[in-house]
Amino acid sequence: MIRSMTGFGAADAEDENFRVTVEIRAVNQRFLDLTFRMPRGFFHYEEEMTRRIKEKLTRGKVEISINFQDFRENAAALRVDMPLVKAYYNALNEISNALNLPKTESATQIAAYPGVLIADEASLDGVENILYKALSDALESLDSMRLREGGRIEKDFLIRVDELQKMVNSAQELEKIVVDAHRERLKSTVKEMLGDIPYDEGRLLQEVAIYADKVNYTEEIVRLKSHIHQFKNLLETNEPCGRKLDFLIQEMNREANTIGSKGNNKEVSRLVVDMKAEIEKFREQAQNIE
Repeated sequence: MIRSMTGFGAADAEDENFRVTVEIRAVNQRFLDLTFRMPRGFFHYEEEMTRRIKEKLTRGKVEISINFQDFRENAAALRVDMPLVKAYYNALNEISNALNLPKTESATQIAAYPGVLIADEASLDGVENILYKALSDALESLDSMRLREGGRIEKDFLIRVDELQKMVNSAQELEKIVVDAHRERLKSTVKEMLGDIPYDEGRLLQEVAIYADKVNYTEEIVRLKSHIHQFKNLLETNEPCGRKLDFLIQEMNREANTIGSKGNNKEVSRLVVDMKAEIEKFREQAQNIE
């Protein structure tokens, strides 16, 4: 079953020390592009998370958001930069003495100055197990959503590919009619111009043969049918197939264009317009396939 590149997955995991929440959002992108939004202490785990994500995803613009709670009593501690405090104090005294101002600074006011109080984060050792569990579950949630969306796209593909197959069959049946119609037009034209004057029947047949060769699009029909068959087979695979579908759709469009240029017939041209319209719908849907 095919997978959409668009989806959302979320999960959380916790133990007695930590609770980690992971949210993953994915949208269309030609290649895989990962963006992490997480606390500074988690940067150490980015390489391993990237490896695990790449095992599940091959294309798409993916945003991973991570939040966590630390239940430990020593989760964070404050320390005072005493040299900086003394520097602030001396500087303020110098200003007061120079301008003959009262000394009104308190410890609370000095503590509010930049850099005086420093928060030291506790080590996150042990959080990786919870992190990877939440990441794995979020990826599973994302995959389930992408599969559901992929299933809807697949149903639409199957309906449209059957319609395209009918159009191709109709174009194939018209090929002989196009040649026969030209033969009759040529005979009628010759008879109208020459009346009862004898003409070379062999030369007439030769002209018809030359024309038939020009309008013959049997090879294009065969290739187009082959592309349709491969397209259906790709829809049944569990492997990422978006790029292969893109390629087949380009080839389908090329064959349809060639049939239109060779056919030189109103009915063939109408069929080609309809075929290209369906193929364009394939292309639009395939943009969302992994």
